[in-house]
Amino acid sequence: MSSQGTMSRELALRIGLASRALPDTDAKGLFNILVESLGFPLTEEKIAGITTSTLKVAHAGVLSDIDESLLIHALEILKTDSKTGNPIIPVVHHYHDGDLPNSIRIAFASNDYYNVDGHFGNCKQFLIYQLSATAAYLIDIREPDHDNNPEIEDKNTYRAELISDCQVLYVASVGGPAAAKIVRLGIHPLKLSNVEKISAIISQLQSVISTTPPPWLAKVMGIEAAERFRFERETTA
Repeated sequence: MSSQGTMSRELALRIGLASRALPDTDAKGLFNILVESLGFPLTEEKIAGITTSTLKVAHAGVLSDIDESLLIHALEILKTDSKTGNPIIPVVHHYHDGDLPNSIRIAFASNDYYNVDGHFGNCKQFLIYQLSATAAYLIDIREPDHDNNPEIEDKNTYRAELISDCQVLYVASVGGPAAAKIVRLGIHPLKLSNVEKISAIISQLQSVISTTPPPWLAKVMGIEAAERFRFERETTA
């Protein structure tokens, strides 16, 4: 792998180890598959966001016939620190209010730090991003700790208050009563029908923000009512 020098040794090691879990696949071959799927340079965020579906369609489907369990095992190796055995955690950006003008704050319910794959009531963490049309910063990772705090009587209220500074929440699933509590705090909840990468959602949002945001998004961005009405007319035209 001639381009390994621009990757961390840790990531290069994991690619090599993961290739051993796949039949007829060497480290160079897996590296090329990943680069074709994710683009170069390979980063921890890109690696942690891939799925078995990503691998199956990459490189003309060279891995499509491999047993699903082997692909899952390879992904576990790719997404786990080889020294600690813990999931790779993305780096939090040190952010101060006002650092990113014309931005909104979004919470993503996740179990793996990189995908929206969590139920509101039991996801392992909320990834908090500050997002504008041109930049996106991960500014916090909030892990609910109600299981170790028996004095907390309503875990849904606790979780909603944990992200009360956010304008939008992306979640894989959420119950009606919990959604009502989220809305009461001024957060706009969005339930996804499938697991989606946080990075893909961010890209889609940035594209929308830079053109004609729908009325609900314009509202949370603080765009004046007259401008929101213009967006609504453009959307329905």
